[in-house]
Amino acid sequence: MTTPRKLFIKTYGCQMNVYDSERMAEALGASGYVTTDTPEAADMIVLNTCHIREKAAEKVYSELGRLKALKAANPDLKIGVAGCVAQAEGAEILRRQPLVDLVVGPQSYHRLPELEARARSGAKALDTDFPEEDKFDRLGGRPKAARGPTAFLTVQEGCDKFCAFCVVPYTRGAEASRPAARILDEARDLVDRGVLEITLLGQNVNAYHGEGPDGTWGLARLIRELARIKGLERLRYTTSHPNDMEDDLIAAHGDCPELMPYLHLPVQSGSDRILKAMNRKHTAEDYLALIGRIRAARPDILISGDFIVGFPGETDADFEATMALVREVRYGQCYSFKYSPRPGTPAAERDQLPEDVKSDRLARLQALLNAQQEEAQRAMVGRTVGVLFEKPGRMPGQIVGKSDHLQAVHVEAGADWLGRIARVEITATSPNSLAGRLAAG
Repeated sequence: MTTPRKLFIKTYGCQMNVYDSERMAEALGASGYVTTDTPEAADMIVLNTCHIREKAAEKVYSELGRLKALKAANPDLKIGVAGCVAQAEGAEILRRQPLVDLVVGPQSYHRLPELEARARSGAKALDTDFPEEDKFDRLGGRPKAARGPTAFLTVQEGCDKFCAFCVVPYTRGAEASRPAARILDEARDLVDRGVLEITLLGQNVNAYHGEGPDGTWGLARLIRELARIKGLERLRYTTSHPNDMEDDLIAAHGDCPELMPYLHLPVQSGSDRILKAMNRKHTAEDYLALIGRIRAARPDILISGDFIVGFPGETDADFEATMALVREVRYGQCYSFKYSPRPGTPAAERDQLPEDVKSDRLARLQALLNAQQEEAQRAMVGRTVGVLFEKPGRMPGQIVGKSDHLQAVHVEAGADWLGRIARVEITATSPNSLAGRLAAG
Protein backbone atom coordinates (compact mmCIF):
# COMPACT_ATOMS: atom_id res chain seq x y z
CA MET A 1 0.00 0.00 0.00
CA THR A 2 1.33 3.44 -0.96
CA THR A 3 1.95 5.69 2.03
CA PRO A 4 -0.03 8.91 1.56
CA ARG A 5 1.93 12.12 1.34
CA LYS A 6 1.18 14.71 4.01
CA LEU A 7 0.01 18.27 3.39
CA PHE A 8 0.28 21.24 5.77
CA ILE A 9 -1.57 24.45 4.88
CA LYS A 10 -1.05 27.65 6.85
CA THR A 11 -3.93 30.06 6.30
CA TYR A 12 -3.66 33.81 6.65
CA GLY A 13 -6.43 36.41 6.62
CA CYS A 14 -10.11 36.20 5.95
CA GLN A 15 -12.74 33.47 6.07
CA MET A 16 -12.55 33.15 2.28
CA ASN A 17 -8.98 31.96 2.66
CA VAL A 18 -10.17 29.39 5.22
CA TYR A 19 -12.65 28.11 2.64
CA ASP A 20 -10.01 28.19 -0.11
CA SER A 21 -7.60 26.20 2.07
CA GLU A 22 -10.24 23.52 2.56
CA ARG A 23 -10.75 23.25 -1.18
CA MET A 24 -6.98 23.16 -1.83
CA ALA A 25 -6.69 20.25 0.57
CA GLU A 26 -9.53 18.50 -1.23
CA ALA A 27 -7.94 19.13 -4.64
CA LEU A 28 -4.59 17.72 -3.49
CA GLY A 29 -6.35 14.83 -1.81
CA ALA A 30 -6.96 13.48 -5.30
CA SER A 31 -3.16 13.38 -5.72
CA GLY A 32 -2.72 11.25 -2.62
CA TYR A 33 -2.27 13.89 0.08
CA VAL A 34 -3.74 13.82 3.57
CA THR A 35 -3.55 16.81 5.88
CA THR A 36 -1.27 17.10 8.88
CA ASP A 37 -1.27 19.62 11.73
CA THR A 38 2.48 20.19 11.78
CA PRO A 39 4.84 21.47 9.06
CA GLU A 40 7.58 19.17 10.36
CA ALA A 41 5.54 16.12 9.28
CA ALA A 42 4.64 17.49 5.86
CA ASP A 43 5.72 16.43 2.39
CA MET A 44 4.19 19.64 1.05
CA ILE A 45 3.62 23.00 2.74
CA VAL A 46 1.30 25.64 1.29
CA LEU A 47 1.11 29.19 2.64
CA ASN A 48 -2.32 30.54 1.71
CA THR A 49 -1.69 34.25 1.94
CA CYS A 50 -3.63 37.48 2.43
CA HIS A 51 -2.63 40.91 1.07
CA ILE A 52 -5.00 43.05 3.14
CA ARG A 53 -2.94 43.74 6.24
CA GLU A 54 0.25 45.76 6.61
CA LYS A 55 3.50 44.36 5.20
CA ALA A 56 1.75 41.17 4.06
CA ALA A 57 4.43 40.21 1.54
CA GLU A 58 7.26 40.76 4.04
CA LYS A 59 5.50 38.48 6.54
CA VAL A 60 5.27 35.75 3.90
CA TYR A 61 8.97 36.04 3.08
CA SER A 62 9.75 35.89 6.80
CA GLU A 63 7.70 32.69 7.13
CA LEU A 64 9.47 31.21 4.11
CA GLY A 65 12.78 31.99 5.78
CA ARG A 66 11.71 29.92 8.77
CA LEU A 67 10.98 26.98 6.48
CA LYS A 68 14.55 26.82 5.15
CA ALA A 69 15.60 24.42 7.91
CA LEU A 70 12.78 22.01 7.04
CA LYS A 71 13.72 22.13 3.36
CA ALA A 72 17.36 21.49 4.21
CA ALA A 73 16.42 18.49 6.36
CA ASN A 74 14.06 17.12 3.71
CA PRO A 75 15.08 18.05 0.15
CA ASP A 76 11.94 16.30 -1.19
CA LEU A 77 9.70 18.74 0.74
CA LYS A 78 7.70 20.91 -1.66
CA ILE A 79 6.72 24.45 -0.66
CA GLY A 80 3.96 26.48 -2.30
CA VAL A 81 2.63 30.02 -1.92
CA ALA A 82 -1.04 30.59 -2.72
CA GLY A 83 -3.58 33.37 -2.28
CA CYS A 84 -3.45 37.11 -2.76
CA VAL A 85 0.25 37.70 -2.08
CA ALA A 86 0.97 35.00 -4.66
CA GLN A 87 -1.27 36.82 -7.12
CA ALA A 88 0.36 40.18 -6.43
CA GLU A 89 4.01 39.04 -6.30
CA GLY A 90 3.92 36.24 -8.89
CA ALA A 91 7.29 35.28 -10.27
CA GLU A 92 9.04 37.61 -7.79
CA ILE A 93 8.42 35.02 -5.06
CA LEU A 94 10.18 32.31 -7.07
CA ARG A 95 13.06 34.70 -7.83
CA ARG A 96 13.45 35.97 -4.26
CA GLN A 97 12.95 32.63 -2.48
CA PRO A 98 14.43 29.70 -4.46
CA LEU A 99 13.11 27.20 -1.90
CA VAL A 100 9.55 27.85 -3.21
CA ASP A 101 8.45 25.22 -5.72
CA LEU A 102 5.09 26.56 -6.82
CA VAL A 103 3.09 29.79 -6.77
CA VAL A 104 -0.66 29.82 -7.44
CA GLY A 105 -3.19 32.67 -7.37
CA PRO A 106 -6.62 32.46 -5.70
CA GLN A 107 -8.44 31.98 -9.00
CA SER A 108 -6.24 29.08 -10.13
CA TYR A 109 -5.95 26.74 -7.16
CA HIS A 110 -8.11 24.14 -8.91
CA ARG A 111 -4.94 23.54 -10.95
CA LEU A 112 -2.93 22.62 -7.85
CA PRO A 113 -2.65 18.90 -8.74
CA GLU A 114 -1.05 19.80 -12.10
CA LEU A 115 1.26 22.33 -10.46
CA GLU A 116 2.22 19.86 -7.73
CA ALA A 117 3.07 17.21 -10.33
CA ARG A 118 5.26 19.73 -12.16
CA ALA A 119 7.01 20.68 -8.93
CA ARG A 120 7.43 17.03 -7.97
CA SER A 121 9.25 16.48 -11.29
CA GLY A 122 11.76 19.17 -10.35
CA ALA A 123 10.35 22.15 -12.30
CA LYS A 124 9.16 25.44 -10.85
CA ALA A 125 5.40 25.95 -11.22
CA LEU A 126 3.64 29.33 -11.52
CA ASP A 127 -0.02 30.08 -12.24
CA THR A 128 -1.45 33.50 -11.44
CA ASP A 129 -3.81 33.76 -14.41
CA PHE A 130 -7.48 34.59 -14.22
CA PRO A 131 -8.68 31.46 -16.06
CA GLU A 132 -11.82 31.38 -18.17
CA GLU A 133 -13.06 28.13 -16.63
CA ASP A 134 -14.89 28.17 -13.28
CA LYS A 135 -12.53 26.76 -10.66
CA PHE A 136 -15.50 25.44 -8.66
CA ASP A 137 -16.57 23.30 -11.63
CA ARG A 138 -13.06 21.88 -11.88
CA LEU A 139 -12.87 21.16 -8.15
CA GLY A 140 -15.86 18.86 -8.35
CA GLY A 141 -17.74 17.41 -5.39
CA ARG A 142 -16.48 17.60 -1.83
CA PRO A 143 -15.47 14.48 0.13
CA LYS A 144 -18.22 12.92 2.22
CA ALA A 145 -16.34 12.92 5.52
CA ALA A 146 -18.23 14.13 8.57
CA ARG A 147 -17.36 17.63 9.73
CA GLY A 148 -18.10 20.17 12.45
CA PRO A 149 -21.40 21.99 12.83
CA THR A 150 -20.33 25.20 11.03
CA ALA A 151 -18.95 25.78 7.55
CA PHE A 152 -18.00 28.54 5.14
CA LEU A 153 -19.36 28.55 1.60
CA THR A 154 -18.05 30.95 -1.04
CA VAL A 155 -20.82 32.32 -3.25
CA GLN A 156 -19.14 35.37 -4.78
CA GLU A 157 -15.59 36.50 -5.50
CA GLY A 158 -13.88 39.68 -6.59
CA CYS A 159 -14.86 43.31 -6.30
CA ASP A 160 -15.65 46.13 -8.73
CA LYS A 161 -15.67 48.93 -6.14
CA PHE A 162 -11.98 49.94 -6.40
CA CYS A 163 -11.72 51.56 -2.99
CA ALA A 164 -8.53 53.63 -3.02
CA PHE A 165 -6.92 51.61 -0.20
CA CYS A 166 -7.75 48.08 -1.35
CA VAL A 167 -5.87 45.49 -3.43
CA VAL A 168 -8.78 43.04 -3.79
CA PRO A 169 -9.85 44.10 -7.32
CA TYR A 170 -6.27 43.49 -8.45
CA THR A 171 -5.70 40.17 -6.67
CA ARG A 172 -9.17 38.60 -6.85
CA GLY A 173 -10.44 40.19 -10.05
CA ALA A 174 -13.87 41.43 -11.06
CA GLU A 175 -17.06 40.48 -9.24
CA ALA A 176 -18.28 37.02 -10.18
CA SER A 177 -21.15 35.03 -8.66
CA ARG A 178 -21.50 31.26 -8.60
CA PRO A 179 -24.67 29.73 -10.06
CA ALA A 180 -27.35 29.25 -7.42
CA ALA A 181 -27.89 25.55 -8.19
CA ARG A 182 -24.24 24.73 -7.44
CA ILE A 183 -24.34 26.66 -4.17
CA LEU A 184 -27.52 24.84 -3.12
CA ASP A 185 -25.96 21.47 -3.99
CA GLU A 186 -22.84 22.25 -1.96
CA ALA A 187 -24.96 23.44 0.97
CA ARG A 188 -27.04 20.24 0.93
CA ASP A 189 -23.83 18.21 0.89
CA LEU A 190 -22.52 20.12 3.92
CA VAL A 191 -25.76 19.56 5.81
CA ASP A 192 -25.63 15.85 4.99
CA ARG A 193 -22.24 15.78 6.72
CA GLY A 194 -23.45 17.39 9.92
CA VAL A 195 -23.30 21.14 9.26
CA LEU A 196 -26.02 23.18 10.98
CA GLU A 197 -24.74 26.69 10.20
CA ILE A 198 -23.35 28.07 6.95
CA THR A 199 -21.67 31.44 6.48
CA LEU A 200 -21.89 32.67 2.90
CA LEU A 201 -18.67 34.32 1.78
CA GLY A 202 -17.67 36.91 -0.77
CA GLN A 203 -15.31 39.82 -1.06
CA ASN A 204 -18.52 41.77 -1.62
CA VAL A 205 -21.05 39.10 -0.79
CA ASN A 206 -24.20 41.20 -1.00
CA ALA A 207 -23.31 42.01 -4.61
CA TYR A 208 -24.21 38.37 -5.33
CA HIS A 209 -26.21 38.05 -8.55
CA GLY A 210 -25.99 34.44 -9.62
CA GLU A 211 -27.70 32.44 -12.30
CA GLY A 212 -30.85 30.80 -10.97
CA PRO A 213 -33.28 28.41 -12.68
CA ASP A 214 -35.73 31.26 -13.27
CA GLY A 215 -33.39 34.20 -13.83
CA THR A 216 -30.79 36.06 -11.83
CA TRP A 217 -30.94 35.63 -8.06
CA GLY A 218 -29.79 38.21 -5.55
CA LEU A 219 -28.43 37.32 -2.14
CA ALA A 220 -31.84 37.56 -0.46
CA ARG A 221 -33.37 35.01 -2.85
CA LEU A 222 -30.40 32.72 -2.34
CA ILE A 223 -30.72 32.97 1.44
CA ARG A 224 -34.44 32.17 1.33
CA GLU A 225 -33.83 29.12 -0.85
CA LEU A 226 -31.01 27.91 1.38
CA ALA A 227 -33.28 28.31 4.40
CA ARG A 228 -35.59 25.69 2.85
CA ILE A 229 -32.90 22.99 3.16
CA LYS A 230 -33.97 20.59 5.90
CA GLY A 231 -31.43 20.51 8.70
CA LEU A 232 -29.82 23.86 7.90
CA GLU A 233 -30.61 25.84 11.04
CA ARG A 234 -28.55 29.00 10.68
CA LEU A 235 -27.31 31.32 7.92
CA ARG A 236 -24.89 34.24 7.98
CA TYR A 237 -23.02 36.20 5.31
CA THR A 238 -19.90 38.37 5.12
CA THR A 239 -18.45 40.79 3.97
CA SER A 240 -20.90 43.39 2.69
CA HIS A 241 -20.74 46.82 1.08
CA PRO A 242 -23.32 49.46 2.07
CA ASN A 243 -24.06 50.28 -1.57
CA ASP A 244 -25.29 46.73 -2.25
CA MET A 245 -27.67 46.43 0.69
CA GLU A 246 -30.87 46.01 -1.33
CA ASP A 247 -34.42 46.25 0.00
CA ASP A 248 -35.14 42.53 -0.23
CA LEU A 249 -31.97 41.70 1.70
CA ILE A 250 -32.93 44.12 4.45
CA ALA A 251 -36.38 42.52 4.53
CA ALA A 252 -34.82 39.05 4.80
CA HIS A 253 -33.27 40.04 8.13
CA GLY A 254 -36.79 40.51 9.45
CA ASP A 255 -38.68 37.63 7.86
CA CYS A 256 -36.14 34.80 7.54
CA PRO A 257 -35.60 33.24 10.99
CA GLU A 258 -32.63 31.18 9.77
CA LEU A 259 -30.72 34.40 8.99
CA MET A 260 -28.98 35.26 12.24
CA PRO A 261 -29.27 38.74 13.83
CA TYR A 262 -25.70 39.77 13.07
CA LEU A 263 -24.43 41.95 10.23
CA HIS A 264 -20.87 42.98 9.38
CA LEU A 265 -21.24 46.19 7.35
CA PRO A 266 -17.98 48.17 7.01
CA VAL A 267 -18.10 51.94 6.63
CA GLN A 268 -14.34 52.72 7.05
CA SER A 269 -14.79 56.40 8.01
CA GLY A 270 -17.40 58.82 9.32
CA SER A 271 -16.08 61.73 7.27
CA ASP A 272 -17.71 62.41 3.91
CA ARG A 273 -14.48 64.01 2.68
CA ILE A 274 -12.46 60.90 3.51
CA LEU A 275 -15.16 58.56 2.18
CA LYS A 276 -14.94 60.40 -1.14
CA ALA A 277 -11.13 60.15 -1.09
CA MET A 278 -11.51 56.42 -0.40
CA ASN A 279 -13.88 56.11 -3.40
CA ARG A 280 -16.55 54.54 -1.19
CA LYS A 281 -19.42 56.18 -3.14
CA HIS A 282 -21.61 56.67 -0.07
CA THR A 283 -21.83 59.29 2.66
CA ALA A 284 -21.98 58.95 6.41
CA GLU A 285 -25.63 60.01 6.28
CA ASP A 286 -26.34 57.26 3.72
CA TYR A 287 -24.77 54.70 6.03
CA LEU A 288 -26.64 55.89 9.12
CA ALA A 289 -29.95 55.83 7.25
CA LEU A 290 -29.19 52.28 6.09
CA ILE A 291 -28.43 51.16 9.65
CA GLY A 292 -31.77 52.64 10.72
CA ARG A 293 -33.65 50.66 8.05
CA ILE A 294 -31.87 47.43 8.99
CA ARG A 295 -32.66 47.88 12.68
CA ALA A 296 -36.28 48.64 11.83
CA ALA A 297 -36.45 45.27 10.06
CA ARG A 298 -34.59 43.39 12.84
CA PRO A 299 -34.48 45.40 16.09
CA ASP A 300 -32.20 42.97 17.95
CA ILE A 301 -29.53 42.84 15.23
CA LEU A 302 -25.90 43.26 16.30
CA ILE A 303 -23.95 45.50 13.93
CA SER A 304 -20.25 45.01 13.25
CA GLY A 305 -17.98 47.13 11.08
CA ASP A 306 -14.50 48.08 9.90
CA PHE A 307 -12.66 51.37 10.30
CA ILE A 308 -9.43 52.74 8.86
CA VAL A 309 -7.80 55.63 10.72
CA GLY A 310 -4.99 57.81 9.44
CA PHE A 311 -6.02 57.61 5.79
CA PRO A 312 -4.02 60.11 3.69
CA GLY A 313 -5.40 63.60 4.24
CA GLU A 314 -7.44 62.72 7.35
CA THR A 315 -7.65 65.75 9.63
CA ASP A 316 -8.61 65.97 13.30
CA ALA A 317 -12.10 67.03 12.18
CA ASP A 318 -12.37 64.00 9.87
CA PHE A 319 -11.38 61.69 12.71
CA GLU A 320 -13.90 63.30 15.07
CA ALA A 321 -16.59 62.67 12.43
CA THR A 322 -15.69 58.98 12.61
CA MET A 323 -15.97 59.02 16.40
CA ALA A 324 -19.38 60.71 16.11
CA LEU A 325 -20.62 58.05 13.68
CA VAL A 326 -19.46 55.27 16.02
CA ARG A 327 -21.32 56.86 18.93
CA GLU A 328 -24.49 57.05 16.87
CA VAL A 329 -24.37 53.49 15.48
CA ARG A 330 -23.40 51.74 18.76
CA TYR A 331 -21.48 48.77 17.41
CA GLY A 332 -21.60 45.39 19.09
CA GLN A 333 -18.31 44.32 17.49
CA CYS A 334 -15.80 46.15 15.33
CA TYR A 335 -12.39 45.99 13.68
CA SER A 336 -10.16 49.03 13.34
CA PHE A 337 -6.77 49.51 11.74
CA LYS A 338 -4.18 52.13 10.97
CA TYR A 339 -4.00 52.90 7.27
CA SER A 340 -1.01 51.25 5.61
CA PRO A 341 -0.18 51.70 1.92
CA ARG A 342 -0.78 48.86 -0.50
CA PRO A 343 1.50 49.05 -3.55
CA GLY A 344 -0.45 49.66 -6.73
CA THR A 345 -3.46 51.29 -5.05
CA PRO A 346 -4.24 55.00 -5.55
CA ALA A 347 -3.94 55.93 -1.87
CA ALA A 348 -0.41 54.53 -1.68
CA GLU A 349 0.82 57.41 -3.86
CA ARG A 350 -0.55 60.11 -1.56
CA ASP A 351 1.19 61.90 1.29
CA GLN A 352 1.06 59.75 4.41
CA LEU A 353 0.21 60.84 7.95
CA PRO A 354 2.81 60.47 10.72
CA GLU A 355 2.71 57.12 12.51
CA ASP A 356 2.27 58.73 15.93
CA VAL A 357 -0.87 60.50 14.71
CA LYS A 358 -2.26 57.23 13.34
CA SER A 359 -1.43 55.38 16.57
CA ASP A 360 -3.07 58.00 18.78
CA ARG A 361 -6.26 58.01 16.72
CA LEU A 362 -6.39 54.21 16.62
CA ALA A 363 -6.05 53.99 20.40
CA ARG A 364 -8.87 56.50 20.93
CA LEU A 365 -11.15 54.76 18.43
CA GLN A 366 -10.47 51.31 19.84
CA ALA A 367 -11.21 52.52 23.37
CA LEU A 368 -14.64 53.71 22.23
CA LEU A 369 -15.32 50.52 20.24
CA ASN A 370 -14.24 48.31 23.14
CA ALA A 371 -16.58 50.19 25.47
CA GLN A 372 -19.46 49.65 23.05
CA GLN A 373 -18.68 45.96 22.75
CA GLU A 374 -18.61 45.58 26.52
CA GLU A 375 -21.93 47.41 26.72
CA ALA A 376 -23.41 45.03 24.15
CA GLN A 377 -22.10 42.06 26.12
CA ARG A 378 -23.61 43.37 29.40
CA ALA A 379 -26.95 43.90 27.68
CA MET A 380 -27.12 40.15 27.00
CA VAL A 381 -27.15 39.22 30.71
CA GLY A 382 -30.57 37.90 31.65
CA ARG A 383 -31.55 37.14 28.06
CA THR A 384 -32.07 33.67 26.62
CA VAL A 385 -30.41 33.06 23.26
CA GLY A 386 -29.70 30.19 20.91
CA VAL A 387 -26.16 28.80 21.07
CA LEU A 388 -24.55 26.34 18.65
CA PHE A 389 -21.94 24.42 20.66
CA GLU A 390 -18.75 23.77 18.71
CA LYS A 391 -15.93 22.66 21.04
CA PRO A 392 -14.93 21.85 24.62
CA GLY A 393 -14.08 24.80 26.85
CA ARG A 394 -10.82 25.47 28.66
CA MET A 395 -12.21 24.16 31.93
CA PRO A 396 -13.30 20.53 32.52
CA GLY A 397 -17.03 20.06 31.99
CA GLN A 398 -17.31 23.26 29.94
CA ILE A 399 -18.39 23.62 26.31
CA VAL A 400 -18.23 26.69 24.05
CA GLY A 401 -20.34 27.89 21.17
CA LYS A 402 -21.60 30.95 19.31
CA SER A 403 -24.82 32.76 20.05
CA ASP A 404 -27.30 33.96 17.44
CA HIS A 405 -25.37 37.26 17.60
CA LEU A 406 -21.99 35.55 17.01
CA GLN A 407 -20.87 36.10 20.59
CA ALA A 408 -18.80 33.39 22.27
CA VAL A 409 -20.77 31.63 25.04
CA HIS A 410 -19.53 29.00 27.51
CA VAL A 411 -21.65 26.81 29.76
CA GLU A 412 -21.17 23.84 32.04
CA ALA A 413 -22.64 20.93 30.11
CA GLY A 414 -21.77 17.49 28.80
CA ALA A 415 -19.93 16.82 25.56
CA ASP A 416 -23.14 15.29 24.16
CA TRP A 417 -24.25 18.90 23.47
CA LEU A 418 -21.42 19.48 21.01
CA GLY A 419 -22.75 19.96 17.50
CA ARG A 420 -26.20 20.90 18.81
CA ILE A 421 -28.14 24.13 19.31
CA ALA A 422 -29.57 24.88 22.74
CA ARG A 423 -31.36 27.74 24.43
CA VAL A 424 -29.03 29.34 26.96
CA GLU A 425 -29.76 31.89 29.66
CA ILE A 426 -26.88 34.38 29.82
CA THR A 427 -25.72 34.83 33.43
CA ALA A 428 -22.45 36.79 33.24
CA THR A 429 -20.18 38.64 30.85
CA SER A 430 -16.51 39.29 30.25
CA PRO A 431 -14.96 41.51 27.56
CA ASN A 432 -14.76 38.74 24.95
CA SER A 433 -17.29 36.10 25.98
CA LEU A 434 -20.51 35.34 27.81
CA ALA A 435 -21.30 32.73 30.45
CA GLY A 436 -24.63 31.00 30.69
CA ARG A 437 -26.62 27.96 31.70
CA LEU A 438 -28.85 25.68 29.69
CA ALA A 439 -32.37 27.04 29.83
CA ALA A 440 -35.00 24.88 31.45
CA GLY A 441 -37.21 22.97 29.06
